[in-house]
Amino acid sequence: MTEYINAWKNYVNFTERTTVRGYWMAFLFHIIASIVISIILNIIFGPMVQVVFVGHMFYFEFGTGYYINMLWGLAAFLPMLALQIRRLRDAGKRWPYIFMIFIPFVGWIIYIIALCKPSIPDDGVPVV
Repeated sequence: MTEYINAWKNYVNFTERTTVRGYWMAFLFHIIASIVISIILNIIFGPMVQVVFVGHMFYFEFGTGYYINMLWGLAAFLPMLALQIRRLRDAGKRWPYIFMIFIPFVGWIIYIIALCKPSIPDDGVPVV
């Protein structure tokens, strides 16, 4: 849990490093928090998305919970991006390596492998 709190506290820190354990624990807690928030919003506001049929057409109707969940996603974007860039720095990669995910089919695999690599020797950059 402290790794996740540190990710939010260092949301604009793109220069330091994050360990493998720190990254994956923060990622795990982010997934858990997102699921819990989605469940709570579903309970309070009802379904987030409904499919409505009108004649031969259908369209999607978005509920209040959907928009609140989108705000959560936007709020979490920068801290999670900073966390990934710090993790890449710790693994010896530069920040543009994050664009590896746009390579079709294998990009995500290469990127996840880079996130799992062990830390390189300390070069004086503090670990968050």
